[in-house]
Amino acid sequence: MKKILLLLLIFVSGCTGVVAQQFDYGKIAPHPRLLLPAGGEEAIRKAIAEYPPLATVHQRIMELCDRTLTEPPVERIKEGKRLLAISRIALKRIYYLSYAYRMTGDKKYAHRAEQEMLAVSRFTDWNPTHFLDVGEMVMALAIGYDWLYDSLQPDTRRVVREAIIAKGFDAAKNTRHAWFYTAKNNWNSVCNSGLAYGALALFEEIPEVSKGIIEKCMETNPKAMVGYGPDGGYPEGFGYWGYGTSFQVMLIAALESAFGTDNGLSQAPGFMESARFMQYMTAPGGDCFCFSDSPVEAECNMMMFWFAGKAKDLSLLWIERQYLDRPDMPFAEDRLLPSLMVFCSQLDLKHIGKPKRNFWFSRGDTPVFIYRGGWDSKEDTYLGVKGGSPSTSHAHMDAGSFIFERDGVRWAMDLGMQSYITLESKGVDLWNMSQNGQRWEVFRLSNIAHNTLTINGERHLVKSNAPITRTFESKKQKGAEVDLSSVFANNVKKAVRTVILDKKDHLEVTDRLQTGDKEATVSWIMVTPAEAKITGKNRMELTKDGQRMLLTVDADTEVEMKTWSNVPPHEYDFRNPGTIRVGFETVIPANRAVQLKVRLIPLKLSLIHISEPTRPY
Repeated sequence: MKKILLLLLIFVSGCTGVVAQQFDYGKIAPHPRLLLPAGGEEAIRKAIAEYPPLATVHQRIMELCDRTLTEPPVERIKEGKRLLAISRIALKRIYYLSYAYRMTGDKKYAHRAEQEMLAVSRFTDWNPTHFLDVGEMVMALAIGYDWLYDSLQPDTRRVVREAIIAKGFDAAKNTRHAWFYTAKNNWNSVCNSGLAYGALALFEEIPEVSKGIIEKCMETNPKAMVGYGPDGGYPEGFGYWGYGTSFQVMLIAALESAFGTDNGLSQAPGFMESARFMQYMTAPGGDCFCFSDSPVEAECNMMMFWFAGKAKDLSLLWIERQYLDRPDMPFAEDRLLPSLMVFCSQLDLKHIGKPKRNFWFSRGDTPVFIYRGGWDSKEDTYLGVKGGSPSTSHAHMDAGSFIFERDGVRWAMDLGMQSYITLESKGVDLWNMSQNGQRWEVFRLSNIAHNTLTINGERHLVKSNAPITRTFESKKQKGAEVDLSSVFANNVKKAVRTVILDKKDHLEVTDRLQTGDKEATVSWIMVTPAEAKITGKNRMELTKDGQRMLLTVDADTEVEMKTWSNVPPHEYDFRNPGTIRVGFETVIPANRAVQLKVRLIPLKLSLIHISEPTRPY
């Protein structure tokens, strides 16, 4: 019987790539045990002295702490269904202030952190119906409890401890609220991480309860790790990598600092490779490949410094190093900013080399292909192509979409996400992801607002999945083929899109479609910040920032060149100033196989006479 149980355990562990075993709780590190052990402050001071950009980050933390000294503690004010904004302010204040105390020894910072901890501990609850709010609040108190342990009043420790148990651990017993334990997305990482921090901080006082929390985390957290497989692509995109992976790293780093091991969590297939995915997701112009619910502007991801140290590969920091040189640089999940200082204290940042490859391809739930022409200039060419499914967490109807930059201009763009509160506050049923759900009426989430096809004016099929079936990684061809057949299964028998750059980095988008017993009206759409002018039967000219691009269509059917306004149809939609949609419409007869090919070719003025016709190069 024991042998059978052991085999089952090995099988289950192998499914997630994580080895299931208990920690040696008898060897848990003393306070402070979360991330930065006693004496670790000196390593941070040394890193600041040796790498000046870190001094700017340190100063940013200290300035916020000094402002916080004169501000009142947070109050329990919900925004819609969320308390999350308050939890995040509390986490930022307590983490920053705890850092300031440890770096300076000045008790004013510890005292102010203690006030914040007492204030949130006395909330009636931390809004367990939206458990992210609980997860971040528990992490906030756990860091303060652990880092300030010796300076906190005994009564403060009692109040905080009781709050973590009642409003965190006990709240997680309600399976209706704690559904994150079964989730495969960022909720699992965030909530499990917060609860584990609480368990690690309170271990001496409630060892058995803490063990239970930690072991449940180790049992359920691998579900979130599956999403990184097999190659490191993150299904929810750039923005949610910043959120989910930040808390996943916080969890792993805390386990390592407390026990000396994460018991294999970081070895889950694709997890370590996901840092390279994020690096390629940042385009030369400074924006990201913003598919799914993601902001457009790229931000410095401080967890990249942890990955660089863990992988012993400083080339992962090629872009982050440039961010640190900007005093105004926004940081993803900036409430965790002291973590950057902790991770950097273990690295030699003076020897960061550039990445060696120009291509990235990941399979998984949201397959992505990236080509980046170089790593030194904002004018380097960039092409991103994606497949996937609208049914993926935080996804849009954008299978087959692409991003294209050349010579410093993003010719093909994504509008990015719309903040949830702006939709929820107006009664939009944003999280109904069924085929007829209101989510897909939101302009920025619909297929008509992405660089893909729309057939017969209908939505993409939610239960579809578009794999990337081929990639091209040569000087003559850089790009990917996406099978969109399941996306349009109600309207055509076959749909395959190939998006490539030729040897001159001219973009070619080829769609091969086959209809069944009914004709199909196809809308080919590309979102762009450029101005557009239709100049011929199958031609239009795009202009942006003094540069020009010729868009041509070669099709087996008659096409009508078109431009569309990006003024959305609903009052609740974000406006989209400075952008339009360009492309064409065509009707494909029944039982017909056709090819539609679009080319984007740069134009330049004649060097002889300014009035001469322009020509492509």
